[in-house]
Amino acid sequence: MKMNRDEMKKRTKEFAKRVVRLCRKLPDNREGRLIGNQIFRSGTSVGANYRAACRARSKAEFISKLAIVEEEADETLFWLELIGEMEILDKKLLHSLMQESDEIIAIIVSSIKTSRQAK
Repeated sequence: MKMNRDEMKKRTKEFAKRVVRLCRKLPDNREGRLIGNQIFRSGTSVGANYRAACRARSKAEFISKLAIVEEEADETLFWLELIGEMEILDKKLLHSLMQESDEIIAIIVSSIKTSRQAK
């Protein structure tokens, strides 16, 4: 499924909102706060950096910003995996968010490749 920029902006914003909601469910202890801070930052950064990529002034800047989106989405996936593996939250709560992170990464990687090939 091909997405336009506005659809992807909306999708990455929804992703950020889902990450924020997940953070609200983390325990109020040291590990919950520390991991929560990390995933909150990386998960909300995906949408913010995608919007920045859409405002890029050159192809090189666009690709650079998309690389940040990829990195932040992958970092978010790392924290989701850790939350599940450490049994901080039920893996069932994490599954669809992990899947969405995977899909966003795949879309961004594809966009980077396409942008590099475009003349």
